[in-house]
Amino acid sequence: MSHHATQPVFIEPFDLYLFGKGEHWDLYRILGAHPHEQEGEQGYRFAVWAPNARKVRLVGPFNDWWGKNHPLYPVGSSGIWAGFVPGLPKGELYKFAVKDKNGQTTFKTDPFALFAEMRPGNAARAWTLDGFVWADAEWLEDRKRHDPPLNRPQSVYEVHAGSWRMRDGNFLNYRQLGDELIGYVKSLGFTHIEFMPLAEHPLDESWGYQTSHYFAPTSRFGEPDGLRYFVNRCHQEGIGVILDWVPGHFPKDDWCLGRFDGTALFEHEDPRKGEHPDWGTYIFNYSRHEVKNFLLANALYWFKEFHIDGIRIDAVASMLYLDYSREAGEWIPNEFGGRENLAAIELLKELNTVVHAHYPGALMIAEESTAWPGVSRPTYTGGLGFTFKWNMGWMNDTLAYFAKEPVHRAWHHNSLTFSMLYAFTENFVLPISHDEVVHGKGALLSKMPGDMWQQFANLRLLLSYQWAHPGKKLLFMGCEFGQWNEWDCKRELDWILHEFDTHTGVSRLVGDLNRILRETPAMYEADTSWKGFEWMSVNDWSNSVLAFARLSSGRAPVLWVFNFTPVVRHGYSVRCPGGGHWREVFNSDAAIYGGSNVGNAGGAEAWDSPSGTHLTLTLPPLSALAFMPG
Repeated sequence: MSHHATQPVFIEPFDLYLFGKGEHWDLYRILGAHPHEQEGEQGYRFAVWAPNARKVRLVGPFNDWWGKNHPLYPVGSSGIWAGFVPGLPKGELYKFAVKDKNGQTTFKTDPFALFAEMRPGNAARAWTLDGFVWADAEWLEDRKRHDPPLNRPQSVYEVHAGSWRMRDGNFLNYRQLGDELIGYVKSLGFTHIEFMPLAEHPLDESWGYQTSHYFAPTSRFGEPDGLRYFVNRCHQEGIGVILDWVPGHFPKDDWCLGRFDGTALFEHEDPRKGEHPDWGTYIFNYSRHEVKNFLLANALYWFKEFHIDGIRIDAVASMLYLDYSREAGEWIPNEFGGRENLAAIELLKELNTVVHAHYPGALMIAEESTAWPGVSRPTYTGGLGFTFKWNMGWMNDTLAYFAKEPVHRAWHHNSLTFSMLYAFTENFVLPISHDEVVHGKGALLSKMPGDMWQQFANLRLLLSYQWAHPGKKLLFMGCEFGQWNEWDCKRELDWILHEFDTHTGVSRLVGDLNRILRETPAMYEADTSWKGFEWMSVNDWSNSVLAFARLSSGRAPVLWVFNFTPVVRHGYSVRCPGGGHWREVFNSDAAIYGGSNVGNAGGAEAWDSPSGTHLTLTLPPLSALAFMPG
């Protein structure tokens, strides 16, 4: 262990200039801890932004957490403190002892730490970004060619890495996940894996949504290169990786970002703007250049250093509205007297502009629960610039409809048809996410009404409807095989259910839906416009039947027909988008999925009438059917 005193280090004026402007996209290579050579000696260089501190010292096991010999030195008037420690090894723990203007010293973790110790510890580790050899150039090139990626098939498997599978009660590490999760996702035909937040966080129960180290992949699953290995393997297997990212708020722990130099540095000082009433967290001060730079550089970091393909931002509404979850008198209007958080809006616009400029084809996805206009419209037309927006309205209406006994569904037909009134106002993702199967909401299967046969039939019908409906798809882990139990972040999924045909039937159905999605251009090419959709039967509320066609110019159409009741309909006439023979290419009631095997095995011949071209079909109970010409 070295006890060499710290030495001052030089930081380029241009780096300081870009940081002051809030536009240093590689800021994490300037601040934080990095291997460094000075006067022939190897060691680590440290730099931290603490403009209102009286003193900053480096502490760790190398000085018994007593930093008398390891002061950091102010770098001009930049507010940055820096120093070089010779002989410090990779992996060494460290914190900053920050003395504020009142003489109070607080041990702070490094906001730019590249790796941190396992909870309950919270010290940073001296680490390096360099050395990993990537082998995904072909994937990245293909991603760049498809910008924007709106007309590509996209179905996302949402994963909580800590509870997908466990081994002897312990987490799988990134490499084990690579060995098990990638093959599983590929066998089901999903195009992307979306991880709930993987940045370091102190509390398992926050599921990662209260981030403490924005630049450190959580140590729960191994070292940062393990995550690189995972992403690299995904890309080699043709699977994209999306990360949840949380720029809306951060935890108040005293060792974390809050009151970093004794003042409100990263957060807004006024609690009406700087504190989150629901979550007991701090809110970033988006109007401060250096804070904006911290967040923008962090988003770019995950793309650049981990080759991720997209970011989903949680709780965007909490950023956009100054009065989010606040009563009158608990919030301050903006300079125009409105409730919009202008600085947060600018941050999101700049984030999307910068990410898309650096990484064409990247997915920027917003979970935004209000009717804010233009979330997924370009910034140059006044939009926020996201690629996609989660369609929370579709999710809420659809799940509410499916929870009803089929006998009552006739009176709620508009819960299904309403989504098409706004289906193309944004580029939508249809999400059935972790939020729907936790906190007493029950598992997806257990929400379904009826006896056990009907519950499974309803689940197969729901998933088929989700895949058929315009919009990209997202499904939370466990829903793909009909998990009975609500999700619990402390337990792995109930894999034993794969021993039952009813559950493997649901899995097989999801695999076939993904195959149809990927292999059928009409299912994805015009996913975000009316060119890709036409109602075939919208008004048969009394029978709870819907039918529509998915279309793409010059491609074979797909006719989808849904029967939302357990009554078999014989001789049912439905309009179709063309003449000739139509073959049944999918039936959610097929025996291989656990259904009753009612259907139209020989297909159907189209016939003409004054009202158009029709097919006469048998509709199985609680079923989705798909037909294609030929």
